[in-house]
Parts: sequence; C-alpha cells; structure tokens
Amino acid sequence: MTIRHGCFFSYAHGKHAHMKKFKDDLVEAMKCYLEPHFDNEDELFVDSEQLGGGDDLDGKIARALCESVCMIVIYTPKYEAHAYTRREFAAMQLIEAERRQWYDLPSHLIIPVIMTRHPLNLPPQISGPGMYVDFSTYTLASGDLKNNPDYLPEIARIVDRIAAHYHHLKRCTPPGHDCGRFVMPDIPPEWRAIPPPHFPR
Repeated sequence: MTIRHGCFFSYAHGKHAHMKKFKDDLVEAMKCYLEPHFDNEDELFVDSEQLGGGDDLDGKIARALCESVCMIVIYTPKYEAHAYTRREFAAMQLIEAERRQWYDLPSHLIIPVIMTRHPLNLPPQISGPGMYVDFSTYTLASGDLKNNPDYLPEIARIVDRIAAHYHHLKRCTPPGHDCGRFVMPDIPPEWRAIPPPHFPR
C-alpha cells in the first residue's frame, strides 16, 4: 500500500456560496497546515479536483479512501441525507477496522467538522466517541479559515491528529497490502429512523 493522500474529503456538494466557500476555505486551510508533515503525498483527496470522469467511479473512490490516512467529513444535514456520502463514511469505518489490527489507533480515522447542525440533534455517527470540531458559527463574513484565529486552534487539532496517524501508518502497513482490492460497501441505511406518517383524525 502506498499512502497517496493525507485526508479524504467527504462532503455533500452545494450549489450556493455558503457551502461552496466553506468547503473551499477548509480545503485551503488543511492543505496549508498539513504540507509540512508529509513527504511527497498530496495533502488531500477532493473529488472535485482529482476524480475526473470515466468509468468505475466506485473503484476510484474506493482506492482513494484506502490510500488516505484519514477522512474529514463536512457534516451538514444534507450529508446524512445523501446515500453516497453515508457510503463513503461506512467505507472509512471498514478501513479503520482493518487498520486497528495493524496498530493501536490514537484516535478514530474519521474527523467530523460541523458546518451546519441538524435542528434536532447530531446523529450518533458524528457525535459519538471521538473528536468532532464545531465550525457552525462560520458565515460568509468569517473570512478565510486559515487566517481566522477563532478556528485556528481546532484546525491545529485536526492537523495533529492526521499527522499522528500518518506516521503510524508509514511504520505499520503490512508489506504487500493492496488498495486495489478494497471495494465500496453497500449503501448503508439512513442514520435516523423515519417516523411513520401521522394523519390527523
């Protein structure tokens, strides 16, 4: 296995400025602060930049996930509503279970970044054991994340977490491990139970 990406970016695509700018700002900040930690690897895998077209998109996503050190999830209610993002999340959970056999994980591989909170609550997949960071105060007036002192401490925590996994993975990956054999899982069920319809009497 060759490490090719520091982090796989998993997010629901947005059409308008708020979601687009948050994603772009976070991508730029992570590239900026991750760069000193890596040798020749890309800091991030972002599908809009690196996926391209062609056949076997599932295979390309599966390989990119397997060749990434960690995953950053930009959580919004839209994220959990989309089957393809829940599938990426489930795929990284499988990768984490495999790597747990290689070394004592210092933390989970999935790092949720909260852009927009669900009006009810965060799902347990996001709020459960582990670390998530809350950037839900971000607006279009916040400026660049990489220069905003309100967000820099949390960005530093994310970077430190990815860097720790990177060095463990470099030392502990079994010889001959082949990411070409990793396949995407089936689409997982929705994260929230759908209540039965209520009809007034």
